Amino acid sequence: MSVLLCFYAKRSASSTRISSWLMQPLVLFVFVMTVARGQVRYSVPEEMTKGSLVGNIVQDLGLDVKRLKSGRARIFTEDSREYIGLNVDKGTLLVKERIDREELCAQVSPCSLHFQIILENPMELHRIDVEILDINDHAPVFMKKEITFQISESALSGARYSIDSANDPDVGLNSIQTYKLTPSDHFTVKIPAHLDDTKYVEMILQKPLDRETGKEHKMILTAFDGGNPQKTGTIKINVIVLDANDNAPVFSHSIYKASIPENFPKGSSVLRVSATDKDVGSNGDVTYSFSQSSERLSNLFQIDSSSGDIIVNGQLDFEKSKKYELYVEATDKGGLSDTSKVHIEITDINDNAPIISVISFSNPVAESSAPETVIAMLNVKDLDSGKNGIVKCYIAQNLPFKIKSSSPNFYSLVTDELLDREKVSEYNITITAIDEGSPSFSTNKTLTLKISAASLKCSPSSLTLRTTRITTTT
Repeated sequence: MSVLLCFYAKRSASSTRISSWLMQPLVLFVFVMTVARGQVRYSVPEEMTKGSLVGNIVQDLGLDVKRLKSGRARIFTEDSREYIGLNVDKGTLLVKERIDREELCAQVSPCSLHFQIILENPMELHRIDVEILDINDHAPVFMKKEITFQISESALSGARYSIDSANDPDVGLNSIQTYKLTPSDHFTVKIPAHLDDTKYVEMILQKPLDRETGKEHKMILTAFDGGNPQKTGTIKINVIVLDANDNAPVFSHSIYKASIPENFPKGSSVLRVSATDKDVGSNGDVTYSFSQSSERLSNLFQIDSSSGDIIVNGQLDFEKSKKYELYVEATDKGGLSDTSKVHIEITDINDNAPIISVISFSNPVAESSAPETVIAMLNVKDLDSGKNGIVKCYIAQNLPFKIKSSSPNFYSLVTDELLDREKVSEYNITITAIDEGSPSFSTNKTLTLKISAASLKCSPSSLTLRTTRITTTT
């Protein structure tokens, strides 16, 4: 166990290492944030060129190049894609693939890559965290280039009209900060209090319209981000003035909420939204639709334009998205509208079996190996959440081995007593991982371990599996 957990005993580094890059006119920096208990944290800007230096693990982890080579140092990620590479000859971490923060993390901040550096002889595990910093590489973009409103001349001051907000994948100050409407003779724009949480802005009528003096009004709405240099996006707004539609639809709730399981049947109704219009005749007829910003979810949800029923239209997956926010518009025949927000929470069901990954396996092992000798290092994970994602790992009790947990999702297979090659020269060790869902899922992986004579030296062989068997049961 002491071999496996040696990364916990690494001393904390007392110095902070700083490297810098010049990207266009901006000077960006890479920081070694912390080195503690075998863990290092770096910060790098997105879009760095391949081969750019991320950090020096020889200095930051207190290792040397000889140790990296003799220990067959390598990177292990729980995901298949490696953005950061290891130069064993120099002990440095380098950018291996193009890193796009928006593609990697969308609006999640901070955005970080997590991986392990594995060494053998003796086995060591070091955690590396690399935070990806945002640069202002996107301008605000409206989904439409132009939008037209038909507004009655009898509309009262204070009437509100929804406009889908611009989209900027950047985060923080580089994201959208404000909007401006020009000219602003009759209308003003209301800037959302929380830009990140709102998918639309509101154009507010501040001066009554008169169809006799102006049948049409043309304006430009501009979205500004906070980057340096600042970037903008625009949309053209046309207002056609109509006669005699005095009332706009009004939703019964400003926010609708629902909670459904991820296996909710396709074609079933989640909830019904409802809006009323005090006008009579065609001006009081209301139709429902998703706002432009919610149309990207049309493969998952659809709305009945007459009843307001929101219906599941595709396969939901809690592991991909835990919640959805839809914006619904109610529009009458006169062109007046109201907008409401629908919050749909997806609950998890146990639909994933545990995954066992063998990240290092020493085979054969000498019969003279002392108890607690590390045979293999395992990574066990379950994509489900909560109780469904909690996994227990064990082996048969009649074997001279045991499973020990070294850190979350990581286990070590160690000897539990002295081995005797003359009695048993080979073991088939079946490792079982079972989650706590109901019904539960389990996965088995079998390792074939040979016992060598005491005079032989153990030759670690990473990922040398003689027999591997995976089964899933419920």
